Amino acid sequence: MAIGRRSVLAGGAALWVGGPAIVRAQTSSKVNVSHGFAMHGTPKYAADAAPPDYLNPNAPKGGAVRLGARGTFDSLHPFIVKSVPAAGITQIWDTLCWNSRDEASTEYGLIAETLEWPEDRAWVAFNLRPQARWHDGSPITVEDVIFSLDILKTKGTPLYGLYYHDVVKAEKAGDRKVRFTFRDNTNKELPLILGQLPILPSKWWASRDFEKVSLEVPMGSGAYKVDTFDVGRSIAYRRVDDWWARDLWMNRGRNNFDAIRYDYYRDVTVQFEAFKGGDLDIRQENIARNWATAYDIPAVRDGRIQRAEIPHELPTGMQCFAFNTRRDYFKDRRVREAIATMFDFAWSNKNLFYGMYKRNISFFGNSELASSGLPTPAELKYLEPLRDKIPEEVFTKEFKLPESDGTGNVRDLARRSLSLLKEAGWEVKDGKMTETKTGKKLAFEMLLGDASFERVVLPYKQNLERIGIDMNVRTVDTAQFKRREDEFDYDMMVESFGQSLSPGNEQRDFWGSKAADSNGGRNTIGIRDAAIDALIETLIAAPDRESLINVTRALDRVLLWSHFVVPNWHSNTAFVAYWNRFGRPAKSARYAPVAFDTWWIDEAKDRALQRERK
Repeated sequence: MAIGRRSVLAGGAALWVGGPAIVRAQTSSKVNVSHGFAMHGTPKYAADAAPPDYLNPNAPKGGAVRLGARGTFDSLHPFIVKSVPAAGITQIWDTLCWNSRDEASTEYGLIAETLEWPEDRAWVAFNLRPQARWHDGSPITVEDVIFSLDILKTKGTPLYGLYYHDVVKAEKAGDRKVRFTFRDNTNKELPLILGQLPILPSKWWASRDFEKVSLEVPMGSGAYKVDTFDVGRSIAYRRVDDWWARDLWMNRGRNNFDAIRYDYYRDVTVQFEAFKGGDLDIRQENIARNWATAYDIPAVRDGRIQRAEIPHELPTGMQCFAFNTRRDYFKDRRVREAIATMFDFAWSNKNLFYGMYKRNISFFGNSELASSGLPTPAELKYLEPLRDKIPEEVFTKEFKLPESDGTGNVRDLARRSLSLLKEAGWEVKDGKMTETKTGKKLAFEMLLGDASFERVVLPYKQNLERIGIDMNVRTVDTAQFKRREDEFDYDMMVESFGQSLSPGNEQRDFWGSKAADSNGGRNTIGIRDAAIDALIETLIAAPDRESLINVTRALDRVLLWSHFVVPNWHSNTAFVAYWNRFGRPAKSARYAPVAFDTWWIDEAKDRALQRERK
């Protein structure tokens, strides 16, 4: 159900979307009506529940917060490929439903007051709240919902076309009711997926080109609206005092700041110095060296800056160095494995990360979805029919990444890599890894969008040089990195595939063959594999949680043994530093450990901090 990128977005009474389609779904007679929808089981919260215990419903409103962003932006339109959207811009639009932060795969109506669906989930209908409003005071309509699905599927980034592929019909079913019919009833997650749909104002867009990058402030419906911006430098949002959804149970205690400002920095070091100097209020740290060594400063020692380590239960997904298998020299699995083998994680963790990280050994890590050991009989049910199409090791070996002793001695890793390369038809000639048939040298470029990764990949580069492979390291700015990523213009790059507790049809976008040639899509690796396609479709059609877990583990095994990536690392803890002017809930949500929308300005702390700064 994960839709976002790295850390990732002509109305009529009735509308067919996605082109001609045959609707094959068979509708069951019983229709459920509820304020919430759970993929498995029942929702935890009642229709008008008290706020969850990870919110403070008495949190005061007021004050401003300053956050940092990397790179630049050129657009306030986040839904198209060409755009480099401003940080935080998606918060100005509400969605049909709200994702629960302490339940797996459960949503509650936001713009929608209630949901309706048959037992076989062949369709879903949303009954819109009569009080749902755009920022200009006009009502959010069924036509807006239909328009949003259509425009995102046809003119938005490829992600939306794939994500909503199985929604074949959207129609007005009443003054405040919209109904979506599905291609068939195999994808039981589609009601949740449609609940995530950002709703856009059809009348506002009627006179504008949706496919054009724009800096015009768009019409929204959310808790914040755009206040001011300086292109590429900063953007500020102002809380909407009369936001239509402010008193709903899941919003009491959220969206407490009057103003949120993002300041842009091209360099991570400069951004960190800005935080230490008081120009930024909150920093979520993702550089282990900084957390271990860079906070020994007076403001931390005297308590003006607080540091928090917050455990979480979020699936870690897969951060990695991703191969672009569209390149001829990366088409051979053995070559990819050989290159991956030369990454010495043990040395990096010891010398660069201060032992703070764990190696990624699953595409669905830190969850029950991750594979381990040998396949169970329940997993073999899905793997055996594909035996002749997937690596034999899936059936015979536990997936383990090669390890070193952390001293920097990579002789054993090198021997393993050289053996694999020899099997694949490569050998060292005149100090360079050479393809025996063609005489081509094995050389490629690692594309980075963040200079902080250079200290990690440069030792990796040296290790590869020891076996005759040349890896050029190129760091570009954020805009250029995004453009090259969207156009698949790279050999290898840092990538992150986020996962949820309920994987579904977004897996088509990550690994599906049809997504391999869609510029701006998430299949950055370029995977075209019939077995993986089959597992994805089986996963999407999983009838229950147990089946979903087993087929996801099967998919995980095939992805791992295909060696499409060089797995990086993860932590089960979020690291946050902040100037001591905030209050935050005593309890963190299981699946949203760092949720700044639940924080507030503590006036007493803020006054004390201002006195200390003088």
